[in-house]
Amino acid sequence: MNEFKLLLRKDLFILINNIKLILKNPLRLLPYAFVVGYFSFFYFRKGDKSSSIDTSQLEDIQEAAGQIEEVNYAVQNMTGGLTLAALAFLMFKLYQSTKKNVSFFSMADVNLLFTSPSAPSKILLYYMIRAIFPATGGAFLFTLYSTAQLNELFDLNIFNLSIMTMGIMLFFFILSPIRFLVYTLNTKYGILPFIKNGVFGLGIILGLMVLIPGLMAEKFWQGMFSWIGSPWFDFFPLVGWSRAILTYLGHESIWIASGFILVYLLTFILIVQVVLSNAGYYYEDVLEATKSNEKVKETAKGKREASEANISINAKKKLDLENFGSGAVALYWRNYVNSYRQDYHPLIGLFGMGFASIAIIFAVLSRFDWFSHQVIYGYLAFLIFIYFFSGMGRTNVGDLKKPYFIIIPASWTSKFWNMIKLDIYQTLIMGIVLIVPTVLIAQLNYWLILLFPLSLVLFYATGFAIALTTQVGFDEGWDRKLIKPLIIGGVFIFGIAPSLGAGFFAFLISNQFVFALLGLSLGMSIVTAVMLHVTLDIISKLEFKEV
Repeated sequence: MNEFKLLLRKDLFILINNIKLILKNPLRLLPYAFVVGYFSFFYFRKGDKSSSIDTSQLEDIQEAAGQIEEVNYAVQNMTGGLTLAALAFLMFKLYQSTKKNVSFFSMADVNLLFTSPSAPSKILLYYMIRAIFPATGGAFLFTLYSTAQLNELFDLNIFNLSIMTMGIMLFFFILSPIRFLVYTLNTKYGILPFIKNGVFGLGIILGLMVLIPGLMAEKFWQGMFSWIGSPWFDFFPLVGWSRAILTYLGHESIWIASGFILVYLLTFILIVQVVLSNAGYYYEDVLEATKSNEKVKETAKGKREASEANISINAKKKLDLENFGSGAVALYWRNYVNSYRQDYHPLIGLFGMGFASIAIIFAVLSRFDWFSHQVIYGYLAFLIFIYFFSGMGRTNVGDLKKPYFIIIPASWTSKFWNMIKLDIYQTLIMGIVLIVPTVLIAQLNYWLILLFPLSLVLFYATGFAIALTTQVGFDEGWDRKLIKPLIIGGVFIFGIAPSLGAGFFAFLISNQFVFALLGLSLGMSIVTAVMLHVTLDIISKLEFKEV
């Protein structure tokens, strides 16, 4: 017990020191104040719409809804889709546990605790239990954010919000002990083939649970999630348990929520017992994972440069490529070589072909009335969203971190263009490979062949400009953290939101996705031009900064 007290005292000292650091620089509280203000606006604002509906009207609506026997396919598919996404995430984490161990420690813990006379089992137990606190904080913020818009529809309070938070927190919290258990058992007993076969078999079963009811229904999209979206799926381990707790606002049964929370606690106790009886001296097993986590943290804070070899598929591949030229073209040649090592082809790789394959499958299924065109349009919008964030993460491994970027004898415009030219080519090629067969198979509007790749490039370039502006324009790490949300918010409010509004207005008038994409592209072209102009101005001053 004294060992637990010492560990707790150490963490309390760390917490107090962090609070003192924040008090020395109160500007660090601005992002947190913004989050609190955002949530408070929606939770404490009492709208007139909710008060205008009296009880009698609400009862009439409920009686009318109770007489409708038809299935609400939108709710069913939304529930089933989110459940399927959570299941895919769970299987990915299980498979990941066979490749890499999870660590509850930092390098400071390795140097301080692992050399102490404390029992390894007690240190592991303490840190496994301590992991519940960050999981709870993250889950509570996510619950507040996802339910802020529902305050006028449901009677949200601390009690039901806490229950919903438990559903998210327990799911993400228990994944780490499970991964640690899998890696421990694999290290001791060599059960890796069984785990891989189990994950593969689970994927096949879940795929059949979507395919079979879809084929049995009149239309595939009406029945594909009828099984995993049904109430009995709440008994599926982890994912179903959390879904039953999260849907407390729907069933309002404290016994159901408490029952699944108790099952989670019993599962955690069982996992802890098995881990403690098989882990032994686990220090060597977690050391590699701890070092890897420390590198990720330092890269995110800007203290360490991200290595391009970390994301290489063919890092040892021997290449015999001709030189493209001298000057700024060398930047394009270098990116071309790195892209060749990171994927099987520098212009379109596995991810691009995967995105295109999914769109083509949707297009084929739409010809057999398994999916409507709205599913394809939603997937295209999702890809545009993904490429925006891909652009925001580009500068983490870019040439701006290299000293030779400044001394290359070329104009700043030429340097910038050659630095992102390959990214633009890859985006355009992926967009064309995806949209051309999709349009021809699903018989969509031919203007999408032009507008979709253009939208991808515009959103990618905008995200890239945002990340580069904060990465290069500000020297201090905390300045980047404070200014980046403001820049993103400003670009969204004054640029992306009006562009989305133009697209939405065009859709309301025409009721066609192609015109919505046209309005969005026209608005984003202006936003992208402004952001690239700002970016070029910042890059031209790069030689006077220490990046």
